[in-house]
Amino acid sequence: MKWGLCAPSVVTVVVLAFGGIGCRSAGAPPVPPAAAGAESTAVDDAAAIYSAEALPIPEFGYSAREGRALYRHYCLNCHGDEGEGDGFNAYNLDPRPRSLADSAFQARHSDADLLAAIRSGGGAVGLSTGMPPWGRTLSERQMQDVVEYLRTLAGAEHRQP
Repeated sequence: MKWGLCAPSVVTVVVLAFGGIGCRSAGAPPVPPAAAGAESTAVDDAAAIYSAEALPIPEFGYSAREGRALYRHYCLNCHGDEGEGDGFNAYNLDPRPRSLADSAFQARHSDADLLAAIRSGGGAVGLSTGMPPWGRTLSERQMQDVVEYLRTLAGAEHRQP
């Protein structure tokens, strides 16, 4: 057997088996050989990606994020995505749900007022009887988280301690 005849077919099989090693399509730029400092560049890139400066800053604190999740589950259908009283079910209710994004409403009511409305329902605090009480469904912490989120709807300037 002559190696001269066998070698090209073996090389072709090996190249095809490894997905065309050494081949490139027309117009593709040549791939440079590995640089001497490639490892340190990879480490620098990883450090830049995971540095504190590159990480996104959360829009809300932990309580407000938890409250947003609860709001979306329990309140969104009536009060709407942005708290403007325009949720899917709002048009079936009379009176319509209050806009929680109204800065004047937020300024008039303390966190304790909002918490009492969530806990006991709207009718118990002189608001709409269409708002159900959530005191037996949500824990005290969860209701406080919802209030924390509600305060973000009108903006930070109306936030109360």
